[in-house]
Amino acid sequence: MAKSMALQQELGPLFDITFDCEDGAAAGAEPEHAQLVARLLNDEGNRFNRIGVRVHEYGSPFFAGDVTVIVGAAAQRLAYIVLPKADSVDDVARAIELINKHASKAGRDTPLPVHVLIETHGALRDAYAIAALPQVECLSFGIMDFVSAHYGAIPGSAMRTPGQFTHPLIVRAKLEMVAACHAHGKIPSHNVTTEIKDTAVVANDAQRAAAEFGFTRMWSIHPDQIKPIIKAFTPRLSEVNEATLILTEAKAAAWGPIAQNGRLHDRASYRYYWTVLQRAKLAGLALPEAAIAIVNIVT
Repeated sequence: MAKSMALQQELGPLFDITFDCEDGAAAGAEPEHAQLVARLLNDEGNRFNRIGVRVHEYGSPFFAGDVTVIVGAAAQRLAYIVLPKADSVDDVARAIELINKHASKAGRDTPLPVHVLIETHGALRDAYAIAALPQVECLSFGIMDFVSAHYGAIPGSAMRTPGQFTHPLIVRAKLEMVAACHAHGKIPSHNVTTEIKDTAVVANDAQRAAAEFGFTRMWSIHPDQIKPIIKAFTPRLSEVNEATLILTEAKAAAWGPIAQNGRLHDRASYRYYWTVLQRAKLAGLALPEAAIAIVNIVT
């Protein structure tokens, strides 16, 4: 956890950190681990307030303790709560009720964002309803638990590439979750890549997740994975230049239709190219002056 905080300080707030209470705590030391997490959240090393926490699942005997300790002690510094293994929208709603109770008691005056792992049959069934909950900010696909929930009906090879992008049941689950997110303006986050040493595998997985499946974020499980993932989700310079040129001409045309390189563009495509510039800005790219002017005008 400390190493992740140091890397975030080095690179800036280009990625979030999720402290893990579910798998990160030693058996029998769950309360102590929650207290450690709360201390680190309040530490000066949490420079950007971009650290969240994955608590135990709603049905766990440790769930309430995690929320009580962590939200109670660090509600102002906590970026989000991750809920694992939810089995229904009702599970998520009840968990949010408890989170809000402790956040309010701790003096937080804005809703604490909630991220939900889609890794059970019930959560996938209710993905649209979960994404519709106002406090839910992000859905993440939990591929390993999802595969395991099929008790051998899906082979273990589907947990990694190429199976994770080709097995019909995994493809269906990813696409339904992503569609639910985009329908409600929420963030779809791709599962981890278990390959740690070969960053080319990580980069390829991130590229496919973004380009073929519509994910806009991705989990990492090792510091060496962070830079390849950020690069894969960052627009290329050629895309930024194209977006700048199109939107500059559109602005000159008072946002009416234009023809650029023999192709029609209007307000529908302007929305897409404006998003390209926004993504580049969030990724820390230095935008051309013309692009900065356009982003400032629209925002």
